Amino acid sequence: MPVSTGGAARDAVADAEMCPYRLVLEHVTSRWGVLVLIELLERPHRFSELRRAIGRVSERGVSEKMLAQTLQTLERDGLVHRDAKPVIPPRVDYSLTGLGREAAEQVRALALWTQERMADVERARRTYDEARAAGTRAS
Repeated sequence: MPVSTGGAARDAVADAEMCPYRLVLEHVTSRWGVLVLIELLERPHRFSELRRAIGRVSERGVSEKMLAQTLQTLERDGLVHRDAKPVIPPRVDYSLTGLGREAAEQVRALALWTQERMADVERARRTYDEARAAGTRAS
């Protein structure tokens, strides 16, 4: 990987050109991307419904700005469909595209695996930490 020559925007463009699938993976597995995709697997949601649903499963709810950015990013990647209905008051529904459903199912499987295997991960962490602590004392 080349050394950055400055500028976050320039770095993002260079990263996307070098590794476009990595950028999509980051969008899908981001903190809010995961929760949006999993929530939309159940059914389409309006923005406020989606925000409340994410707030129920997250320690801290998602801000309106962050949710809007996440939805726009996932929409741009072809994973989320935004359906704006010309009514008063305006109504916008978000749903998964076919591509988004595929991604969401994969993300949900990984989330379930994490839940099921958390005890093993915690055990491995304790073993690792104890070994590191013993190594530090031996030095």
